[in-house]
Amino acid sequence: MPATPPSITFWGAAHTVTGSMHLLEAAGRNVLLDCGLYQGRRDEANKRNRHFPFDPASIDFVILSHAHLDHCGNLPNLVRHGFKGPIYCTPATRDLMAVMLADSAKIQEEDAAFLNKVRGKGERPIEPLYDRKDVVRTMRQVEGRTYWRHHDLGNGFELHFVEAGHLLGSAMVHLTFPDPTRTSSAGGPLTRSLTFTGDLGRRNLPILRDPSAVPPAEVVITECTYGGRVHPKADMLAGDLAAVVSRTVERGGKVIVPAFSLGRTQQLVYFLHQLIGDGRLPRLPIYVDSPLAAAATNVFRLHPECFDDETAALLQSDDDLFGENLVRYVRSVEESKNLNRSAEPGIIIAASGMCEAGRILHHLKHNIEDPRNTVLIIGFQAPNTLGRRIVDKAPEVRIHDRLWKLNAEVAVLNGFSGHADKDDLHAFLAALAPGTKKLRLVHGEADQAQALMDAMRQAGFKDVAYPDRGDKVTWE
Repeated sequence: MPATPPSITFWGAAHTVTGSMHLLEAAGRNVLLDCGLYQGRRDEANKRNRHFPFDPASIDFVILSHAHLDHCGNLPNLVRHGFKGPIYCTPATRDLMAVMLADSAKIQEEDAAFLNKVRGKGERPIEPLYDRKDVVRTMRQVEGRTYWRHHDLGNGFELHFVEAGHLLGSAMVHLTFPDPTRTSSAGGPLTRSLTFTGDLGRRNLPILRDPSAVPPAEVVITECTYGGRVHPKADMLAGDLAAVVSRTVERGGKVIVPAFSLGRTQQLVYFLHQLIGDGRLPRLPIYVDSPLAAAATNVFRLHPECFDDETAALLQSDDDLFGENLVRYVRSVEESKNLNRSAEPGIIIAASGMCEAGRILHHLKHNIEDPRNTVLIIGFQAPNTLGRRIVDKAPEVRIHDRLWKLNAEVAVLNGFSGHADKDDLHAFLAALAPGTKKLRLVHGEADQAQALMDAMRQAGFKDVAYPDRGDKVTWE
């Protein structure tokens, strides 16, 4: 069978911001970059997540950019359906992934059990997408690889992880591999190169190191979540957060914060810690109502090597930076319920970040009709989610099959985003134009992708595109 030139097919986070998954076919190997859960309308999400557009058993290895579920959350399903190869990621990503996937499996099992209770007699039982046994099998296949070293993966493939600055352990992926259809000047196969940024972080945010320079490559795949927007600076963000909390407390209300358990919650706790320490906010009750966030925060404490210099110095003087001297981590269901029985002003941070599931739904339905309260949105809200309807200030929103009036204040602070904005992306990418043959934009909505495409063409990129699901790029 004749050799074919390398190619990459975009199977997730294409024309959307979820379900990251890209298939590289090169030198007789099938390599998957990320294997994330698609999050959206239930029926569509179930179909996409259950059925892969390729044979999982044909994948030789997976390279993972970071531990958010839209990038790693479908790995146990891949394993369940026959994938037996290694999964490469950084050590911090490995530790976070163990926590995230175990929680995801629990949710999959609980959802299936609930749906089976309400199904009619004779209907075929619903199977969870995967279970906790699948997660155990998956974690046995995970191999940690450190930043800034060249890792030989065999068959001419070499992996290089560099700091992405988006999440603890997040990495840009740089791969080199042989092209058997082309001959180098030395007489062997020509070496090809690919960079996948994963989710790029921002410059000058606290906690994590800034992103490294994007490694140059013939084909570069980058996110474009905020390709046409500029985030507020970190110092402005602290002031905006203090203002939201202060005016809510003055009204005698609560601040309800939907936040992803991984990354965003720790960032918010850091800012509150600083504001209270500086006297810009009074010491008030702060609850993180998420067993997953508590577990993820413990992983943060285990990996100080990922922190920036300022945070490392703060940890030397205050080892409770994420701890329970300031914040109460709520684990039991009963304690969570008690938060809504209290009339005391305070801050409740709970998952999920887009208000689609989890304990945040209970806090919203108990507090959203009270005009003294505030719903504080600190992350991207995808279309068709409850979070997006709250951002759009719908007069009523449906929670647990009932309509609730949206009387609470809605405050949106986009500056908490862990994604690079327009200025960051320009700074990271523009220098690559002379040597990049193809630039592909993923993980973004159409308007943001178009803004970044226009800017990158002006910066000198000749071949820039926003691929749809199933589109393929081939090395020439």
